[in-house]
Amino acid sequence: MGSARFSRCRTMEALVVIFSVLGIVSLCCGTRLESGSRQKLEVQKHLRRLNKPAVKTIESPDGDLIDCVHMSHQPAFDHPFLKDHKIQMRPSYHPEGLFDENKVAEKASEKPNPINQLWHANGKCPEGTIPIRRTKHEDVLRASSVKRYGRKKHRSTPIPPRSAEPDLINQSGHQHAIAYVEGDKYYGAKATMNVWEPSIQQPNEFSLSQLWILGGSFGEDLNSIEAGWQVSPDLYGDNNTRLFTYWTSDAYQATGCYNLLCSGFIQINSDIAMGASISPVSAYRNSQYDISILVWKDPKEGHWWMQFGNGYVMGYWPSFLFSYLADSASMIEWGGEVVNSEPNGEHTSTQMGSGHFPDEGFGKASYFRNIQVVDGSNNLKPPKGIGTFTEQPDCYDVQTGSNGDWGHFFYYGGPGRNPNCK
Repeated sequence: MGSARFSRCRTMEALVVIFSVLGIVSLCCGTRLESGSRQKLEVQKHLRRLNKPAVKTIESPDGDLIDCVHMSHQPAFDHPFLKDHKIQMRPSYHPEGLFDENKVAEKASEKPNPINQLWHANGKCPEGTIPIRRTKHEDVLRASSVKRYGRKKHRSTPIPPRSAEPDLINQSGHQHAIAYVEGDKYYGAKATMNVWEPSIQQPNEFSLSQLWILGGSFGEDLNSIEAGWQVSPDLYGDNNTRLFTYWTSDAYQATGCYNLLCSGFIQINSDIAMGASISPVSAYRNSQYDISILVWKDPKEGHWWMQFGNGYVMGYWPSFLFSYLADSASMIEWGGEVVNSEPNGEHTSTQMGSGHFPDEGFGKASYFRNIQVVDGSNNLKPPKGIGTFTEQPDCYDVQTGSNGDWGHFFYYGGPGRNPNCK
């Protein structure tokens, strides 16, 4: 009898343990499910905020959906300071002294070829609307968090040697090959950039070529306006070369974003979509393609305007977004940037530019040509006292030059990992 009671007690204890374990498991599962559904709701809410109602939707051959959104419904107007903003349909003044692209490079082999965006093959947006690349559920899920979606990592601006803190540069995981000017007041910059499709080793890495318009110190208060082309699997879900812009007023911490992924940039152009694929791109020892980008400060209204190519005025960043850039820029940079995540403890093989070193020259190495700055009189001028900077020239390098056709130019880039870069 005693042994039967003992056996029953053991059975009861075992059942208590089993139910306790089941309770903990169901609690964990419940918490996980709750966390998952909370994230799902957060993502859906963010998508509703970004994807405005479309007048028309165009499917691009690369799978992108381009929504034609009424100009006054674009994400910029979610900003509390822009609720009653009257859209400025054209800049008050345009910089004087633009290079005539038709006269550049008389040699047939060096003439720029026309460039387009892939989605144009399937239609165009009506007047009064702007094309916005639709953000998909999986785009947001690839980000480290919903809050960080569409944002660069902190400290991704190249810091030239005089103001450099090497430990900070190397810790950031970003590497650059740039030309730059500093020491004056700058009211804009222009460049014609050779367009390639560099290969990316890891999905969390990117390769871009851009211009930076910078104000403030390289501390927490850095103001930056950026524009160019990039390959970023993390942001877009593929390896296509895409037009992009970026802005921040606090060194990439809480303000700013790529393209139209937050309120800020006001687009007025119905032909070009930020973040959409550029086509065609250059090929080694074959046809070369380039894009021209001009960013300048309207002397009357104070907004920073962007022009793509010779005729597409894209829109503007309102001056109130910035502190230092509300006046002028203190540094201009042009060049390439990659993320080196050091996969397997080695330098990444993610390419910059064409993936070839500058000394290979035209048709093989990537270039920036006809680089100019805008002065206080709203004139485009050749930059004075150009410096260059690269963290590891054996991985990615830069070489400057000047001539009659290309004005000030430089070749830049490289393959990343190689026998001299490990």
